[in-house]
Amino acid sequence: MGVIKKNVNILRIFAQKPNIKGWKGILKYVLKRVVFIFFASSIFMTLLYRFVPVPITPLMVIRCMEQLAEGEDLQLQKDWVSIEKISPNMVNAVVASEDNLFMKHWGFDFKAIATAKKKNEKGKKLYGASTISQQTAKNVFLWPDRSWVRKGLECYFTVLIELCWPKERIMEVYLNVAETGKGIYGTEAAAQHYYKKSAKNLTPEQAALIAASLPAPRRYNPGNPTAYIRSRQQKILRLMKLIGPVQLKKTDKKEETKESPQITKPKSTKSKKKSSRKGK
Repeated sequence: MGVIKKNVNILRIFAQKPNIKGWKGILKYVLKRVVFIFFASSIFMTLLYRFVPVPITPLMVIRCMEQLAEGEDLQLQKDWVSIEKISPNMVNAVVASEDNLFMKHWGFDFKAIATAKKKNEKGKKLYGASTISQQTAKNVFLWPDRSWVRKGLECYFTVLIELCWPKERIMEVYLNVAETGKGIYGTEAAAQHYYKKSAKNLTPEQAALIAASLPAPRRYNPGNPTAYIRSRQQKILRLMKLIGPVQLKKTDKKEETKESPQITKPKSTKSKKKSSRKGK
């Protein structure tokens, strides 16, 4: 009976209306609820997108609104495919172009950030240092802007996806939602639009052209590249050779030891020779 009474009292406490006095109390109450809903919903959506394809992003909605405002025909080409259906050449190209340390960092490349900061202080041209993880967080959850608020939220979502998603999933989402042309999103839609083939069959040269156009996808056309994009393509191809194939899946150490051939140690051979001499 005592346990039941305690449970009833707890339910009564939760059922009671919050004691709100004055506009300050109302403001605090609303802020607490807003903060709670934001964190709960952001964590939920991050966990959901770990397994479910991203149906639409804020950038896609913004671009569609811009097209309608300018009186243009609505264009939204996207085709979600799994990472297995995207050429490794495309993975290698974006790592070489956008984020050389993608497999090593936890969402942020602090050396690149420091370098970009020094360059921005010296010249008028702005240099970025966003990793693929940061770009994925921005593309999926946020809007295109250079404000400190958006940058702070980008850092928050970057930490979330790095904690909740493996590198393979981050790359898969990135290659499916990144803007690759006017009204075109993802490498599958880009491959079909520019080269009339699937993303799985992209050559290193084609993948490098798409990667070279990513910083300004609505300005540059991988299907009809300018001299500048051609020069970027050649740099990316050289980096692809230097970096080598990107292994997104981490192999298990136990499996590696099972598959690797056993090598006899020199100590064991010496012991065998000694035993044979004793026998003689």
